[in-house]
Amino acid sequence: MHHPAQPSGEPGPPDDAMSDPFDPTVARSARVYDVLLGGKTNFAADRAAAAHLTAQFPSAPLVARENRRFMQRVVHWMALHGVTQFLDLGTGIPTSPNVHEIAQQVTPRARVVYVDHDPLVLAHARALLISHPAGAVAYIHADIRDPVAILGAARLHDVIDLAQPVGLLAIAALHFVPDPYAQQTMRELLSVLTPGSFVAVTHFTTDLRAPADAARARDVAARMGTGVVPRTRDELARLFDGRELVEPGIVALPRWQPDGGQAEPGGLSDADVSMFAAVASCS
Repeated sequence: MHHPAQPSGEPGPPDDAMSDPFDPTVARSARVYDVLLGGKTNFAADRAAAAHLTAQFPSAPLVARENRRFMQRVVHWMALHGVTQFLDLGTGIPTSPNVHEIAQQVTPRARVVYVDHDPLVLAHARALLISHPAGAVAYIHADIRDPVAILGAARLHDVIDLAQPVGLLAIAALHFVPDPYAQQTMRELLSVLTPGSFVAVTHFTTDLRAPADAARARDVAARMGTGVVPRTRDELARLFDGRELVEPGIVALPRWQPDGGQAEPGGLSDADVSMFAAVASCS
């Protein structure tokens, strides 16, 4: 495999920020998301955090499902556009269909590297993320705030050839990453992507809400144990570091190239969703 030039080597977060020991008494974003999706890989603290979130935002479980649907259609879209390698940041608890299952339906030789720092995610990934024989799957136990560690991981280079196009996925991941780590992560990872690559992001925002409701949403996010950081449309655009956005640009989650399979009973307003989705090309 081709090894790219080394990243700039800017320092990552301090060691105490990187540590994520297994502690079922503390809610973790991957497990809270699992609760919202109706999964069973979670604990009382995660269920309590999900219940608090849902009490404030009753649409949260529907938004979680919309987020999964976006992931599924954007991976399928990238695969149809010639991408056979994927790097998935903040993988979360494996929930079928996973990235490799979707990509390998289009191209059985597709190769996927998953990245997460939750040790429970690691345990389930090892057991459940099984590749098609023609492709490959690997898992990196790393914090997405540390792009140097991700790009230096041997498993990344065992599976992905960075001289070829890659689909970089940050699906409901970067709103758990404070500044400046989000910018650093995206800048470092985008810098090694070859032409023909794409990057997809979904991200919590308060832009889609009325001002008073937006203030309440920011307050709830600040109080969540999972530490959600809402970003504006302009702040999200800057994370793409000048790459050209694919139509229709930065839009409410269900509005990114809907495939007709979106609608929940009653539908969701943009304010209910409060999530942006966008894809950029690396040309």
